[in-house]
Amino acid sequence: MTWIKPDWPVKSNINAAVTLRSGGVSQSPFDSFNLALHVNDDPEKVCQNRKLLSTMLQLPCEPIWLEQVHGHQVVKAENTEQIIKADASFTDKAHIVCAVLTADCLPILLASDDGAKIAAIHAGWRGLYSGVIANTVNSIGTINIKAWLGPAIGVDCFEVGKGVRDAFVKKSTKFIQAFTEKNEDKYLADIYKLATIELASIGIKQVFGGNFCTVTDKELFYSYRRDGETGRMATLIWRD
Repeated sequence: MTWIKPDWPVKSNINAAVTLRSGGVSQSPFDSFNLALHVNDDPEKVCQNRKLLSTMLQLPCEPIWLEQVHGHQVVKAENTEQIIKADASFTDKAHIVCAVLTADCLPILLASDDGAKIAAIHAGWRGLYSGVIANTVNSIGTINIKAWLGPAIGVDCFEVGKGVRDAFVKKSTKFIQAFTEKNEDKYLADIYKLATIELASIGIKQVFGGNFCTVTDKELFYSYRRDGETGRMATLIWRD
């Protein structure tokens, strides 16, 4: 298995996939299907992996790769080689591939109920806190959307400081349920629940996925928190 096919009830014209760490040409510690150029992997091997990706998934074009900055910027995906600083992209056109790279942060896919609009979001806690989900939904222009939550750090592994928890709770007391106290200064955060609460707050309750842990499953997933220097998986969405 070299990718995961999201299991969610979207229109048949919607295609999506999440790559795993196996099936490519990168060497340790990026072994083997690293798709990120911003890590210290051999760029030629990353380019080979990206070519393998296009062939493997029969992509209609090169994915729109973003320079992710853990923010809330959203861009309209265009068929261009220009690298844009943003943490989410959307499109209302066919044959455009929206993509994000992750290795513990949460990848989120969105698809409108009519199958016309799609988006991919890179959501670490900073992006979630600063509103990357709401910004993406606003860019799409409808709340008639289904969401799928891809592989991310699991609740038993995501330790954060009290300041992170307090910031979310100050934003909304609904976020209290996403944190479990570990000791006086540390909490375990449920990144899936944080995203689900945020989605529900803007009217999106059709949420699927969210049952992975990148940290504990070393065979399938890259994890920055587990390994430090490591590769990145890609989460992609496009429509016919």
